[in-house]
Formats: sequence, C-alpha cells, structure tokens
Amino acid sequence: MIVDLSQELEQLLQDKVESGRYPSASEVVRDALRLLVDRDEMMGLRTSELRQKISEGLDSLQQGEWVDGDQFFAELEAEEIELEAKLPTA
Repeated sequence: MIVDLSQELEQLLQDKVESGRYPSASEVVRDALRLLVDRDEMMGLRTSELRQKISEGLDSLQQGEWVDGDQFFAELEAEEIELEAKLPTA
C-alpha cells in the first residue's frame, strides 16, 4: 500500500520512529488507526447517549415535567456565586 503524506505528517511519522517509541513507520500507522477506531466508537457512544437524553427530555415534556430555563440558570448562577463566596481568598 502506498500512502501520500504531507511534509508535516511525514516528519511527524519520522519523529515518532526516531523517538524510539515505535520500531517502524508501520507501527505508528497501526497505532494511529487503532486510536481512530477508539475515537469513532466513543463518538458513537456519545451520540447514542445524547439521543437517549433527548428522548427522555421529550418524554418529560409530554408528561408536563419541565423546568423554566430562565429560572434554572438564575438558580445555577446563584449557586455559583454562593460557592465563590465560600472560597478562601489568596
């Protein structure tokens, strides 16, 4: 397989091998691909979790369970001010 890389990526690949962490450019590429697979799986999980939370939120709305956004953020801000007041000053 032949892969064209920009000069920057080629240099990065060489730097990784020269660092001694990887025995060859192939190992760098394999590790990078494994990380890409991991990232894609994590993004899939995050997307699933987000869809689930949206679904739960919509169900709550349909059941009449909701929180006024302005009130929520005002309470959150008040809690933040309270916590900041408790912090020791330098």
